[in-house]
Amino acid sequence: MAQSAVPAAPLTPAPARTPVAVTPLSLREIAPWALFTGVLALILLYFVGAEQGAVALVSGESVHEWVHDGRHLLGFPCH
Repeated sequence: MAQSAVPAAPLTPAPARTPVAVTPLSLREIAPWALFTGVLALILLYFVGAEQGAVALVSGESVHEWVHDGRHLLGFPCH
């Protein structure tokens, strides 16, 4: 192994960290975001898993083709 011609600088201690105040979140603050995330997840699951055939909201094969690989990744049969 080669050694450096320049001597290494002495190590300096890391600066002290100041404590961070964590404010608790109430259920009233989290509930709307949790509901929005849940509804969005259900809509996404519908389009990936069930948007074809008799229950289709969009006619044609366009949605099926957009989410085709996602169906196979999540284990939904589509062929």
